[in-house]
Amino acid sequence: MRPAILQLEESKIREVANAGMGRADVLAFWFGESDEVTPEAVRQAAIDSIAQGETFYAHNLGLPELRQALADYTSALHRPVVSERIAVTSGGVNALMLAIQALVESGDEVVAVTPVWPNLLAQPAIMGGVVKTVSLKPVAQGADQGAWRLDLPELLAAITPATRLLIVNAPNNPTGWTLSAEEQSQILAHCRRTGTWILADEVYERLYYEPSAKGCAPSFLDLAEPEDRLVVAHSFSKSFLMTGWRLGWLVMPPSMLASMGKLIEFNTSCASVFTQRAGLAALREGGSITPRVVAHLKACRDRLVPQLQALPGVQVASAAGGMYAFFRLQGHDDSLAVAKRLVAEAGLGLAPGSAFAPEADGWLRWCFASRDLNRLDEGVIRLRRWLGL
Repeated sequence: MRPAILQLEESKIREVANAGMGRADVLAFWFGESDEVTPEAVRQAAIDSIAQGETFYAHNLGLPELRQALADYTSALHRPVVSERIAVTSGGVNALMLAIQALVESGDEVVAVTPVWPNLLAQPAIMGGVVKTVSLKPVAQGADQGAWRLDLPELLAAITPATRLLIVNAPNNPTGWTLSAEEQSQILAHCRRTGTWILADEVYERLYYEPSAKGCAPSFLDLAEPEDRLVVAHSFSKSFLMTGWRLGWLVMPPSMLASMGKLIEFNTSCASVFTQRAGLAALREGGSITPRVVAHLKACRDRLVPQLQALPGVQVASAAGGMYAFFRLQGHDDSLAVAKRLVAEAGLGLAPGSAFAPEADGWLRWCFASRDLNRLDEGVIRLRRWLGL
């Protein structure tokens, strides 16, 4: 095996989950997905496609009608995007890996904003990239205690002409931090000057709880020109309740598209047709699916976070976006050990902060995407008992 592969760390989230999977007494909030099944109309579209015999290869870049629907969907939220900038992928993870394969060579410098979902650090490392991180900083006191903030001058100073790629995930998993439009504007302008590509993981853009005219978080697509060095990764997983379907897409400069089609061929060949039919149905039904999902997730956040804030020694803020409460338990600095103990001793499954960055050790991520708000209440009760409160 290549040294870069041997040096990859196993997922600490999986490490905790593996300790509790199969136990009926564990309340699991460790993975980043809702426990609500995909809406019936979306499932039925896939069933109909299979019944009609659509079990063959598709175009590398995706069904033309799905690419056009994604262009229309993106254009309604941001600046106009044409289908010649859209590639359909086999999930958001695949979208991100394809982008990194297209842009990163061995020895290339990559800057990433952390804490962040660990795949975004592992993927450039797999390609032999040299990853530098710029950390968000937690607010220690005041009204925003527990929120994480970006030191923009620090990030811009880290991005030089030697930086091949900037990776930024906002709304952010795990912290809920979200870039402002002004911050995005400054980052884009700086990367234009340095010749740095931006890979923006915006899969949580619709899971946004601040006032917004279009119902989404600020996006680099609101600002960028078509030929800017910008690739944006998206997924059907979160806002359409389709985690298990493995369907995503990329928005990129039109000059990249033909080469991206070749790269998809050498990775997965194409996304399955019946899955793409489900994606088309999700976009058609999105006006009823996504607003309901967002409203429910906001209710989940507003149910869980105040209860956590009421616990002594807990630092946590309401996330502006995403589906997570990211909180610190003072006096419990080894988050992996704590997460394992919570599974074993309290029947509570959370993700350790150390999975997302060393500076996030001592923090825990709680996915609040639960159909039943009472499960969140019960989880807090178990945490209180474990803390001896």
